[in-house]
Amino acid sequence: MDGRVTSGQARAPGRAAGGNAAGRFERLSVEAVDDGWGTDDDLPPIRTDVTEEFLRRAITRNTSPDVGFDRSVNPYRGCEHGCIYCFARPSHAYLGLSPGLDFETRLIARPNAAQALEAELRKPGYRPGTLAIGTNTDPYQPIERDRGIMRALLRVLSEFRHPVGVVTKGSLVTRDADILGEMGQAGLARVGISVTTLDADLARRMEPRCPAPAHRLRAVETLAKAGVPVRIMASPIIPGLTDHELEAILKAGRDAGAVAASTIPLRLPREVSALWQDWLAEHYPDRQGRVMSKLRDMHGGRDYDPEFGKRMTGQGVWANLIQARYRQALARLGLARDLPPLRCDLFHVPFAVGDQLGLF
Repeated sequence: MDGRVTSGQARAPGRAAGGNAAGRFERLSVEAVDDGWGTDDDLPPIRTDVTEEFLRRAITRNTSPDVGFDRSVNPYRGCEHGCIYCFARPSHAYLGLSPGLDFETRLIARPNAAQALEAELRKPGYRPGTLAIGTNTDPYQPIERDRGIMRALLRVLSEFRHPVGVVTKGSLVTRDADILGEMGQAGLARVGISVTTLDADLARRMEPRCPAPAHRLRAVETLAKAGVPVRIMASPIIPGLTDHELEAILKAGRDAGAVAASTIPLRLPREVSALWQDWLAEHYPDRQGRVMSKLRDMHGGRDYDPEFGKRMTGQGVWANLIQARYRQALARLGLARDLPPLRCDLFHVPFAVGDQLGLF
């Protein structure tokens, strides 16, 4: 831990986490202490620090029954969008970093991800299946504008005619509408755009470096016009804070061109619970008790229930009510819950530079 910002200090401008508490694997932690000098100077801005990690393998496999894919690629670790509720924050603890401010300010880019992916796709015996991107951290977070790792990955997938599903909050995804549009029309790509709230002020507080909700809806429109099947993702739905917006978010997405939808209630695994509750106490203290009471009600009395089959939907009265409203909204708006499977039959391995057959 570097102690740049610790629990007890003022929330840094433009950042969601209010502290940098040690991860669960750390033996030591840092705590802010009043030194008695009576100074109350503002903290200096915390700049985003990006290091690089070179991969031998790009594809991560999973066997989770709760998701509709068995493989994924993540161009980055950490996410500058800084969503306070992000379920991926605990993954930073594996790096010896804090799931707090470190997660949104100390990022790791993977500049050779596209080359590593291509090498895996060329291996004899590789069998295609939908590759998910954006499952842990956002591939279209701000540093992608300069790094271009995500676009390089899409170029490889397009060349191999490999199916891909993308999830993002970043309006930068429209930069790649040319590749995604062509693949979408061929049944090889789809995109999910996450909109948590239509309230720009709430979004700025909760997701400080994400594009505003209106920008995300324009991204839906741009991608849909390019031929990409787009899913509007009303996620996470937060009881007592954003649940009243469910139908409005789905309608806004449909009106922008989305053809499918999904919703997942707020999840608070490991360190995320404390970060979320600190943020809630600061920004919405009058709602803290109600929000946490409803969350615990839908997770069997706990802040979060990680059990497969329950973690993505919750249980109990509130969870059932949300699902009932969601189903009715889908029927009324003509949105699909499930889209047709992406095509795997178009996959082929193109000639590599230097291949003998490439001469003919």
